[in-house]
Amino acid sequence: MNDLIIKNINTALAPTSKPEFGVMLQNIGARMPAIVRDTSNFHKSHSQFMSVTLDVTAITPIRSIKHTLAEIDRTKSALQEAYIGLRKKQIELKRKTVEIAAATDPLDIELLEVEILEINSHLEGTQNHVNGALRKMNFMVNQHAQLLEKAGKNEITEEDYEKEEARYHIMTCMKQALSAARSRNGMIDEGNLIYLFDLGINAAQAQAEMFAYLNMENQLISNGNAPTHEMTMKWLEACADKWQGDPEKFAQRRGFSIFDKSSLTNILTYDKPEEAA
Repeated sequence: MNDLIIKNINTALAPTSKPEFGVMLQNIGARMPAIVRDTSNFHKSHSQFMSVTLDVTAITPIRSIKHTLAEIDRTKSALQEAYIGLRKKQIELKRKTVEIAAATDPLDIELLEVEILEINSHLEGTQNHVNGALRKMNFMVNQHAQLLEKAGKNEITEEDYEKEEARYHIMTCMKQALSAARSRNGMIDEGNLIYLFDLGINAAQAQAEMFAYLNMENQLISNGNAPTHEMTMKWLEACADKWQGDPEKFAQRRGFSIFDKSSLTNILTYDKPEEAA
């Protein structure tokens, strides 16, 4: 297809272009197969590396699964739209083919040939992006399977998701607070102080934990050792272990129920509310 387009451009420009443009087109045409081959490695929004480090940034297992499923759903929707677009163009191509077979006016035939070329070019571009989306979809589907294995589950229920939320928000809040504290002499920023309050966690206690953790890192560095990311993750998990009950206590204080099993899906049995007398 690319060779065909180059040849058509060459034909169209030949009467008016300077000779050097013909040389340029020959060079482009000669190198285009390698360009097409190498370009086929891309045609997707992000690399696999970016997908699991910068796109899906959830810090807990089930939230990671949720975000992975969201990526799969977005890619699936894009594939469905691309498929519909492809089918429309394929039908349009068939119609143009029928029209050109019945045409008698030379100008009508030329115009139809250009329109067919345009459709084929569109089909090729769309197919390239479909191929990239399929690769992304396959990658994310495989990540979903690995995440389920990591979580020790065959499936994720809405109940699983709801029960992990406290840990997710505590770890996310403290992750953000730690990042802010590193540039603020160990002090948690206002946004995450508000986040802590809304989670029902005393900010002074969280600040004390922050000072203790940063001090421990500094001691390691002073002794010639290097703090690790794994060490940070274990600290965040310890914070979640310590405070995971606090959001529910705060919700109950305000009159809320943080977990209503009767309002979930994937539940086979649950305690039904008592019928009104």
